[in-house]
Amino acid sequence: MTSIGLIISNLRKLIPELKLLSVSFLLLFLLACDSNKLFEKNTNIYNSLWSRLELISFEVPVEDTITKYNLYLNIRNNTDYAFSNLYLFMNTIYPDKKVSRDTIECILADKNGKWYGKGWGKYRLLNLQLGKNIRFPQKGTYTFQLEQAMRKDTLENITDIGIRIEKTRQD
Repeated sequence: MTSIGLIISNLRKLIPELKLLSVSFLLLFLLACDSNKLFEKNTNIYNSLWSRLELISFEVPVEDTITKYNLYLNIRNNTDYAFSNLYLFMNTIYPDKKVSRDTIECILADKNGKWYGKGWGKYRLLNLQLGKNIRFPQKGTYTFQLEQAMRKDTLENITDIGIRIEKTRQD
């Protein structure tokens, strides 16, 4: 095979990766341009194995105590996940160090096993609204801690977990 033929052959092999890379940059650019977003971060769960002892924390700096916000939970799961729901404990640590704890049930699939959320192949991403029109009562850094609360010491096939806080849209 000539060197030009070898180059073309290698380029053909790279086309799927280049397409994926281009789409990733486009999505990153579009997400970065979101003016309503106060905070969004997703954490990858190593090997999709979430230990009951593993707290996933997000620190959110808040300066505006007047604006209303919506709070979302981002859950990405593999379709091999064994349950149709996910129980979580969420600790909210306020700037004055007071703590509130909530138990959250996230429904990931319907009774027939059809997964909610968006995605293709084996992965689904669900954006679950936890709070609507909330105000942060204090300026400072809020810490949100997520802990899996299923009846298993190690939960398999939850791949990422995160939160998103955005300004409530004034339509």
